[in-house]
Order: sequence, then C-alpha cells, then structure tokens
Amino acid sequence: MPAPIQPPELPPMDDVAAEASRSGLAMDAPELHGAICGWLAGGGDPGAGWLARVMADDAIPAPAPGGALARLFEASRAQLDDNAFGFDLLLPGNEASLADRSGALFGWCRGFLGAFGLASGADPKLSDVGTEALADLARLAMATPQEDGDQEDEAALVEIEEFVRVAVLLLHGDCVLAGRHRRSMH
Repeated sequence: MPAPIQPPELPPMDDVAAEASRSGLAMDAPELHGAICGWLAGGGDPGAGWLARVMADDAIPAPAPGGALARLFEASRAQLDDNAFGFDLLLPGNEASLADRSGALFGWCRGFLGAFGLASGADPKLSDVGTEALADLARLAMATPQEDGDQEDEAALVEIEEFVRVAVLLLHGDCVLAGRHRRSMH
C-alpha cells in the first residue's frame, strides 16, 4: 500500500510577512493565514483574484505565482482538504514569548472570522457543534495576550491551538465538505 501523500508545508512565516508587506497588506502573517483559512473554510472561491476577495479589496493584485502568498494559499487549501487532518496554523515558534504566540493566535482567529463571514455569508449552514466552535473562535479573537506565564499557561496555549485547528476543520467540513458530499449524491 503506498504511503499517503502529505499536503505541502506552509512557507516560512518571515517569507509570508515580507511578501505581505511588499503587497501593502495590513495584516501580519498569522492573521493573513487565518483570513485565508477562513475564506477557504467558509466556501470562498479559490479561483483567480482570491487575495482581493479575502481582503475585501478589489485593488489588491494577485500574488506572484510561486511566491510565499501563493504557496501559503495552496498549502492551506491542500491541508484543509487532507483526509489525515494535516492542517497547521502559521504561528510563531516556541522560541517566541508566550505573549507573542498567544497574540498571534488571537490575531489568527480575527483573520479567520472576518474572511469566514465574507465567504460563508450571514447564515452559514453549520452543525450545532460548528455553531459552538464559531462562537468559541469569536471569543478567542477578542482575547488579549498576557505578558508572562508559567508552564500551565504554556500547556493551555498548546491546547487552545489544537482547539482552533480542530474547530477550523469542523467548520470547513460543515461549509465545504458537506456541500461536496451533497453534490456528489445528486
């Protein structure tokens, strides 16, 4: 039996940040990744012009083919569709402070919510669990990072990151995969 195909890895956060800055985007790399994932999880059109639609600004040009933003989009799309749940969040590594990592996660959630709303519309078809997950993501998006923490706080952040990852996969399932399943049955 052949080994499962691994979805592509996300590009380095510094590469995404540099290209986002050159493109004049007013989001840091984690929030931008959240927005891309929100767009995709909400059923947004992944075709040409995706970045302008994610950012709700028709003046934003398409990212350079093969550039960090295009690679981020394609890797995110592949990871969300991965049957082995190989979805990752683009966040600072453990060498960053707890405040920086939690702030990036909360920003990621803000980006996700904005683009998810754009893609899914005012009344997305969500399961009860999906509705609850979306509300939890909204609470995280409003959170503020604390300046310092201990091992318990570090462990809590890891759990919150895993919750966000699973919540996004659940919402993607409700909005995208369920729709594909319904279409394949007809």
